[in-house]
Amino acid sequence: MGVMNGALGMLFSGGPTAIREAAEVFRVNAEAADMRDLELRRAVLEEFAHEFAQPRATLFDRLIDGANRLPRPLMALGTVGLAISAMVDPVWFAARMQGMALVPEPLWWLMGAIISFYFGARYQAKGQDFQRSIAGTMAMAPVVARNLQQLRALSDAAPAAPDGPQDSGTVPRSQGPNPALDDWRAGL
Repeated sequence: MGVMNGALGMLFSGGPTAIREAAEVFRVNAEAADMRDLELRRAVLEEFAHEFAQPRATLFDRLIDGANRLPRPLMALGTVGLAISAMVDPVWFAARMQGMALVPEPLWWLMGAIISFYFGARYQAKGQDFQRSIAGTMAMAPVVARNLQQLRALSDAAPAAPDGPQDSGTVPRSQGPNPALDDWRAGL
């Protein structure tokens, strides 16, 4: 008994902090990790705020910002313009394509690499967002399956609805053969 008292006394002698410190050896303190994450996010947002706090008033800054927004729309509109020009003036279009045939292959590879890098980052970011949305949807599958089972159970337990009106003053629907419908089906 003395050994147990000694071991427990040594473990709990430091109070709650000793237990917390011992537990943090095996598991990360979630609250401290959240605080570190919060501080990191706050620092990043402060950096962004500092960067954009001063308006870019110079003509050069506005010119560069505008030029950075041009490549995607110009490539898309240029491709549409080429398709339209092929329909409007095929001879003019064929002459331009003959010129394109003279572009050396290494230049095509370089242009392909530049365009791939330019669009690749955006494609990767959108692809990852899509994968996240798919994962979220798949995570909801068990909930949807459970809800469907509950709805089916309710549907099976519900009494069957009558086919026709229940008022005694109305004529019930005929359950027999329908010659007009049979004639119509035969005509198809």
